[in-house]
Amino acid sequence: MTAEGTQTAPDVVEDVFEGEATDVEVEQFSPAEADIEKPWNPEQIRVSTSAFSLRNILDQIDEGSLELAPDFQRGKVWRASQKSLLIESLLLQIPLPAFYFSEDSDGAFHVVDGLQRLSTLHSFVRGNGFSLKGLEYLRDAEGSRFEDLAVQWQRRINNTQLIINVIDPTTPADVMYDIFKRINTGGTPLNAQEIRHCMSKPRSRDILRRMTHTDAFSAATNGLTDHIRMNDREMALRFAAFHLLGIDAYMEHPVMEGFLMRATHLLDDSDALPDTAVAALEESFTKAMGNAYLLFGENAFRKWPTYAYGRSPINRALFETWSIAVESFAPEDLKRRKKKIVAAARNRMTGDIDYLNAITSSTSDRHRVSYRFNAAADDVRAGQ
Repeated sequence: MTAEGTQTAPDVVEDVFEGEATDVEVEQFSPAEADIEKPWNPEQIRVSTSAFSLRNILDQIDEGSLELAPDFQRGKVWRASQKSLLIESLLLQIPLPAFYFSEDSDGAFHVVDGLQRLSTLHSFVRGNGFSLKGLEYLRDAEGSRFEDLAVQWQRRINNTQLIINVIDPTTPADVMYDIFKRINTGGTPLNAQEIRHCMSKPRSRDILRRMTHTDAFSAATNGLTDHIRMNDREMALRFAAFHLLGIDAYMEHPVMEGFLMRATHLLDDSDALPDTAVAALEESFTKAMGNAYLLFGENAFRKWPTYAYGRSPINRALFETWSIAVESFAPEDLKRRKKKIVAAARNRMTGDIDYLNAITSSTSDRHRVSYRFNAAADDVRAGQ
């Protein structure tokens, strides 16, 4: 409230990663919203712990039985010195922190915690490799690649014992997700979509990648494709979740992270979601992106009140609601009513404090989700 007693709009806070603005607004959850549905039975957690040699782990990667989550953008942030110091730790026989893998029903393993470490080790020993730089103790190895190291040092690396915690596939998906959130503390912690990416199968990753690698998506989001924190994939997943499962399914279990995890599993299940349904999903998404851009241009999915100066970052709540709101309309119809639709949406962003709250804070609350979906549906019908 201001001094005059009028309500003010919530502040827009842009997310920042590695000192760079991401063009995506921070989503503000309340602590309770971020939790999975509880209580869950601790007996559902099944974790086995084993020690494997690095050689054995690298063999599994090369065979394809252990997946390093391809197309994971954040792996690029490791500097050469960080990679070299990891290799030096092995040569000095300093134990590495434990790794966490998830096992799926097909017996394949996915790395969730320790992805960048394993990617670095695989690159040095089996991949294109890199030369060691900035070592602190083993100066004689400075500038060496794996094949340049003395045989006894190569053997020491290959024989290094890694502690692996494997979460059994019978562990419920929501519980598994919660486990990975709890142990995800090293380096720069993974965000929610990065965890889902690591836990998912190639099918859902390919679907989300195709959805975000279209001209329509790039135009509507001002080039958000291949976002450094995978926010592009999360937005496509949110559309898929509400398009396929529906808002009523969300209202039954109003926890956003669990809802998006269920959608991920659906995308991975070719029996429940055949290729024809995937094609229809992608077509609807592309149409939604085109319609959103037709209406709002460079301000699509961004807060755009009538007093706005400049362009706000993309808002996830606006993305999910407006993409669903416009997906079924013909572009010619929207073009004819564009001025009235845009005016209705901007006026709501200017004077409806309940709506502004619904797209800014506690955004997973069932009442706020319902409010913003109904509001977008009403606004897109303006002028009919």
